[in-house]
Amino acid sequence: MDSEGIKSYCQDCGACSTDNNIDRVINNFDSNLIDAIAEEVSRTLQAEAGMVSTKLQAPLIPLGVSNRHLHLRKDTFEMLFGFGTEFEVYRDLFEPGEFASKHSVTIVGAKMRPIQNVRILGPFRDYDQVEVSLSDAINLGINPPIGDLSKGAPLTLIGPKGSIYREHIAIIANRHVHMSPRDAEQYGVKDGDYCKIRIPGIKPVVLENVLIRTNQSWKLMLHLDTDDANAAHVRCDTEVEFYGKM
Repeated sequence: MDSEGIKSYCQDCGACSTDNNIDRVINNFDSNLIDAIAEEVSRTLQAEAGMVSTKLQAPLIPLGVSNRHLHLRKDTFEMLFGFGTEFEVYRDLFEPGEFASKHSVTIVGAKMRPIQNVRILGPFRDYDQVEVSLSDAINLGINPPIGDLSKGAPLTLIGPKGSIYREHIAIIANRHVHMSPRDAEQYGVKDGDYCKIRIPGIKPVVLENVLIRTNQSWKLMLHLDTDDANAAHVRCDTEVEFYGKM
């Protein structure tokens, strides 16, 4: 292409100068700038190579998508369902010892728009916690924090035998990976670390700040709420790629 044709895409670097004196062009660049660019390119290539290597060596991680749900203390459950009511299992969950119960409640926030049939997960905890998505929070009219129950948003819970109001109960769960200590060692992470995860598919995404959580009894699984899963156009039949510790 002639110089006029090139000139319409020119970014004024001088590389398409019509005199073709490339040495003069390069000499016009600051040598420190060239060194800085070369160093940054080298770091980027090394990082990408490391990510690819990790992805190829580490096994894929199954995905679990969590809809809104809650965890309750036993005494809170009895306030809502009646004293002496048996806490019944509906089905077992992926993690050993955890289950979806047969019981659900209605939750109500500031906008007085109830969300019904929010399932209680077992076993009982030593705290009350409602986990919602950001979409749920907007509908409820609350502003829950990500993961910090001490700053949780207020909600009213309504059961068949009573209702309760809690000042700090609603959170948006941070995206996280459950691992056994053995899994963590294989991935080169520990409890409390953060990592990157790539979700393949028709709308692939790379998620950052994915929390690592470890427990001796846990099976390997990435946990996302419905907002994150819907953004990537995936469901629970997906396997995701570990893209390295942050």
